[in-house]
Amino acid sequence: MSNSYVLVINSGSSSLKFAVIDSQSGDALVSGLGECFGLPEAEISWKYQGEKTVEAIPAGGNHHQYAVNRVVSLLETLGLTSQFVAVGHRIVAGGETFKGTVKVDEAVIEEVERLAELAPLHNKANATGMRAAMAAFPNLPQFAVFDTAFHQTMPPKAFIYGLPYELYEEQKVRRYGAHGTSHYYVSREAAKMLDKPVEQSNFITVHLGNGASVTAIKNGECVDTSMGLTPLAGLMMGTRCGDIDPSVIEFLFRKGWQQDELFDMLNKKSGFLGVSGVTSDARGVLEAMEKGNPRARLAFEIFTYRVAKYIGSYMVAIGEEVDAIVFTGGIGENSLPIRSEILNYLKVFGYQEDAKANADARFGQSGVITAKDSKLAVVIPTNEEFVIAQQSVAML
Repeated sequence: MSNSYVLVINSGSSSLKFAVIDSQSGDALVSGLGECFGLPEAEISWKYQGEKTVEAIPAGGNHHQYAVNRVVSLLETLGLTSQFVAVGHRIVAGGETFKGTVKVDEAVIEEVERLAELAPLHNKANATGMRAAMAAFPNLPQFAVFDTAFHQTMPPKAFIYGLPYELYEEQKVRRYGAHGTSHYYVSREAAKMLDKPVEQSNFITVHLGNGASVTAIKNGECVDTSMGLTPLAGLMMGTRCGDIDPSVIEFLFRKGWQQDELFDMLNKKSGFLGVSGVTSDARGVLEAMEKGNPRARLAFEIFTYRVAKYIGSYMVAIGEEVDAIVFTGGIGENSLPIRSEILNYLKVFGYQEDAKANADARFGQSGVITAKDSKLAVVIPTNEEFVIAQQSVAML
């Protein structure tokens, strides 16, 4: 068995994903998910050799710590603890402090906690996951891989806001972006698909899931991205509003809204959920739309229109020929109606859908989804865990 396996941990606000990944192939020996932390229905599940197991998590206590402890005992039971050489952690916000992957120590964890104001739902949970894993695997090197790192190549004209410059100098208020490991991975895979050096390739990568973002990649480097200081900016998403007039916030404050109530609404009750009134899940929105729900149709139209607008604007950001538009993420990889509608908007730029090819590129299948005489759009399933494993082994 290869000696390049890495235990990858992705600790969310109420969940913990884990996998033992081969850093050479991207294959997973075992993968699992702990979810609904803090709730009565909290559980942990995993897949090993084609079989799935689900266990309830006992009520009370620290569910993140419990999940890590259960992962450790599971790996021991399966005889896999000797197979991985490092632990890799996905961290959402690295600010300007972390421009690449770093080895984890207490100082790194404390800085990740300090940067939680940029991703309050994620960074604190990321720190909890790192501390739990450090306690469980004290003799293994552990590495932090940051969602924001890939976007650190943006020029100032792309990341500085039109605010007093002192806010950037003193508080580091700027665009940071997210989903960096996904945008990095699919751009490299797209270059391979085209048999072209990534350093000479231009892509617009479109990560569409419950969180969604678009990135302009010129000569292999990010030059702009849609998420902002936090993951709230840019596209409308599952529960996030995306770009709005900041005066909406002032307007609602004047109407008596409280700060916590307002920001909870912007982050957790907007997007697909807020517009449709049905669900935050794109599949549910499409089902309701097919049944004639007008608000579900409106949510679909807002989402696809905004994605297409961002893609169009990023042709300006790249400033020369775009080699391909790359769709990825749960929606980007699987939602035929959403991809089809976005491509329909992009006809003005020379993109023409191949309906059969678009229908075939789903459920883990990559491929070209545009016609032969069209400019190129492709689907590439993302693999953020593979990137975390690769970058962890590279640091060894």
